[in-house]
Amino acid sequence: MGNQVEKLTHLNYKEVPTADPTGMDRDEGPRIGVSYIFSNDDDELEQQQDSVHDLGGENPALQPYDPQLQEVECSVYYRDECIYQKSFSEEDTLPEEGDEGGGGHLSTYTPENLLNRCKPGDLVEFVCQAQYPHWVVYVGDFQVVHLHRLEVVNSFLTDASQGRRGRIANQLYRYKPLSPAVVVRNALEQVGCKDRDLSWRNSECFAAWCRYGKREFKIGGELRIGKQPYRLQIRLGDKRSHTLEFQSLEDLIMEKRRNDQIGRAAVIQELS
Repeated sequence: MGNQVEKLTHLNYKEVPTADPTGMDRDEGPRIGVSYIFSNDDDELEQQQDSVHDLGGENPALQPYDPQLQEVECSVYYRDECIYQKSFSEEDTLPEEGDEGGGGHLSTYTPENLLNRCKPGDLVEFVCQAQYPHWVVYVGDFQVVHLHRLEVVNSFLTDASQGRRGRIANQLYRYKPLSPAVVVRNALEQVGCKDRDLSWRNSECFAAWCRYGKREFKIGGELRIGKQPYRLQIRLGDKRSHTLEFQSLEDLIMEKRRNDQIGRAAVIQELS
């Protein structure tokens, strides 16, 4: 049984069990998302090594990066409330000179440029082709706090970026943020926490918890029983979308991050 449960955490969309034993979804309604209860999001370890190999040995951070080509547009709902949204179509501001792709709050910047934009308490998302997004909390004086290789550490922003472009990610989640001072305090108080003492499965959950203070971002913060209250709506283009349902925000974030890592083209191919 243990092996069967572990296998379930690595299924693709076509292998996810449906209500129909023939494997057909006749009503084209939402599907139940995969549970990641036994999975780890190794966004800084083996995945980066695999990415370098997949790109012919070159550092992915040095590859040209266009957010609109690489990233998956999606919305996250808790019951009927939208709690997260990433959409390029709603942006009507142009990127500044020297910025690549996207507009408004989804524009990406070099680490050096980000230093001129960040304020204490801001969340920063570093993005790169074929890698998990890496989230950090800016705490001032050019420094950030982030979950890196199973430890919460304090680093310079430029070091934490590892050469990747990034964006200020304050507007992605729709929760009401804590005050900047509390966000910074939350982050700094966790520095040095590692391994089994960690309460977060990945850098995004840690950074979001620091800013919003919600237990849903923590490991085991919600019971996985009953109906799936969370929905991940993935936009496929041409007014088409695909919806997955999850029992916890933690599981949904893991799936969303997997989509970001494999890229928009691969997600569309999986769902076609």
